[in-house]
Amino acid sequence: MAIGKGAYLRQITAANPLPSVSVGTRIDGSSPPSVFIGSWNYPKVFAGPMIAPLHGDTRVMDMPESWIPDQRSQEEIISYRMSLVRGKWQQDVRDLDCRFIGQLQEIALANSSIESEAFFSHVPTGFSLGEEKTPFGPSAGLTCLEIEAPKWNPHLEKVYNDTDLPAAEAILSLHAAGKPFTAIQKALSAGTMGRGKARKLVPTRWSITACDTTIANRLLAEVRGQEVIDTVRMHQFSSLNNYYVVLLLPTPWQYEWMEAFLHIAGHEELLFSDYEENRGKREYSSVGGCYYSCKMAVLDALSREKKQAGVIVLREARTGYVPMGVFNVRENVRNAMLQPPEYFEDLASALSSISHKFWLPISRFIRESTLLAESFRGKQKKLSDFTGLDHQNSMLPLEG
Repeated sequence: MAIGKGAYLRQITAANPLPSVSVGTRIDGSSPPSVFIGSWNYPKVFAGPMIAPLHGDTRVMDMPESWIPDQRSQEEIISYRMSLVRGKWQQDVRDLDCRFIGQLQEIALANSSIESEAFFSHVPTGFSLGEEKTPFGPSAGLTCLEIEAPKWNPHLEKVYNDTDLPAAEAILSLHAAGKPFTAIQKALSAGTMGRGKARKLVPTRWSITACDTTIANRLLAEVRGQEVIDTVRMHQFSSLNNYYVVLLLPTPWQYEWMEAFLHIAGHEELLFSDYEENRGKREYSSVGGCYYSCKMAVLDALSREKKQAGVIVLREARTGYVPMGVFNVRENVRNAMLQPPEYFEDLASALSSISHKFWLPISRFIRESTLLAESFRGKQKKLSDFTGLDHQNSMLPLEG
């Protein structure tokens, strides 16, 4: 029986124990700033800050937008994240009128790192690692939290003070102002957006997809009204043991996401995909939050250019890959879209030009796709035209 993506990622996560920072029942340090809201037992969830046992500017530890442009290695990123200690306090998501939630909101709205002191019910242990959320180090229940009075980010403060502004409009206004995605997501998660009493804590994992989806929906409405590109374009990018190809087609909006996981736990070659036609997608994607992170990143680039296109994204996660959250997809695709495009007469020519860079045969992507396969009907090449290239691919060394 074929394994699902979720089950597969849980397998490779369990096989990758990571060394977390060692602390006692008291931590005195700096929050990047960072908060985490769990989803278990919703609406009574575990919420709290994440604090590093370091003093000073720790913002890089929770700033995914900077990691790829600054060429941080996977090892550096994991080291940052495993140094963050999560404090947990059970809280009803609707109960925001208490000192503890006020402290979390202060952290989420802060413009810089915050000096913090936390006491735990026991020594923090373990770590968290997964595809949806950015990893972090040990955790334990909080008994006491003290933070310095931070200076708030003025854009986040304005949204917080506007209790007549719907959460979706707050997200969109912050995105339009160029605020980092992570800052927007944390502010939403901490219950600082929305109309009056409708505000509540939003589990971190849910808030990530909510922000991606809200921004993507607005961008798609704009992009639908733009001129369609006139030829096939291709963008490529590699980082953090991933290889991405973004194909832009001269068609109205359509979108397919395909991701292969290759030789990570052993000899496996697994491929997962999902798609939407021009009318969009209603049900939640079978491949999870990465579908929406990629969609938002591509639409952001198309919106800036004021163009419309069909989009097919091919991803290979290769040996050495560690699940580190959907930022990995969002930021890799963003950086792919910043690379100069290559232009082709048709899709077949584009794929032929890069077939040697893939570990997985191109024919496998086509065979297991929907929109990509449909693009080869009619005047395009047939799938059999790629069998020669597939043979060459099978002889390639497994390079990072």
